[in-house]
Amino acid sequence: MSTPVQAPAGQQPADAASRRAIWLSIAALAMTFMLPLAGLVMALFAIIAGARAVPLLKSAGKPAGIAVGSIVVSSIALTLSALTTATQLYLMDEYSAYQECLKSAGTVSSQGDCFTQFRDAAQKKLPPDVLDLLGSVQP
Repeated sequence: MSTPVQAPAGQQPADAASRRAIWLSIAALAMTFMLPLAGLVMALFAIIAGARAVPLLKSAGKPAGIAVGSIVVSSIALTLSALTTATQLYLMDEYSAYQECLKSAGTVSSQGDCFTQFRDAAQKKLPPDVLDLLGSVQP
């Protein structure tokens, strides 16, 4: 016979679950901007944690706002990281060619030429004016 797991003194399981969910969703959003694929995985964990925290909070008679907020934030992170990862995979060949060009570029002027080549190649693959919408940020 096993004994039930007890929450630490002063901490309720429902509160801990909601806190865990919001921290995971914030981490997922941060990871989305650093490593989009890791942000995608972290966002999935955060959505699951938030979805599991909502019934715990409701059964404890506490508001579920933090857990719902974590689901919203992690859904945004999931969407952004999925779009970013898909774009990176779609432009993988162009980006690889850009990296190879940068390796052989010896001057700032030739690095600019590499970026121009990358931009032109990406413009051919992407819908019209997408790069204008994103601006002229170098990868």
